[in-house]
Amino acid sequence: QVQLAESGGGLVQAGGSLRLSCAASGGTFSGYGMGWFRQVAGKDLEFVAAISWGEWGDSGTSYARSVQDRFTISREDAKNTVYLQMNNLRPEDTAVYYCARHRGSGYGRGASFEYDYWGQGTQVTVYS
Repeated sequence: QVQLAESGGGLVQAGGSLRLSCAASGGTFSGYGMGWFRQVAGKDLEFVAAISWGEWGDSGTSYARSVQDRFTISREDAKNTVYLQMNNLRPEDTAVYYCARHRGSGYGRGASFEYDYWGQGTQVTVYS
């Protein structure tokens, strides 16, 4: 059973940065794409970013338009960890952030049903 644990959330002023981490355990990490989603209370889950798995380290990435050029997703297979570097944060980035494992090696189309394992989430709060 794969377990995902997010960390790195917190309170930050607008314009600041945070780096989220998601550590996987209990199953296979390499060979699978990984993604980040976020959710504001009372609203739908929103795709943020995803990264595919490449046998030779040649992973591809995909981003929501709202975070393009501000967020960067990366992975370190040796540590079974995926990261989300968030720069120039805005109040509208405030949400609970979840990492998830894709059902395959790609990064899909940003739909939550493409992912089979999810973490518990970490809160990110951006104040102006």
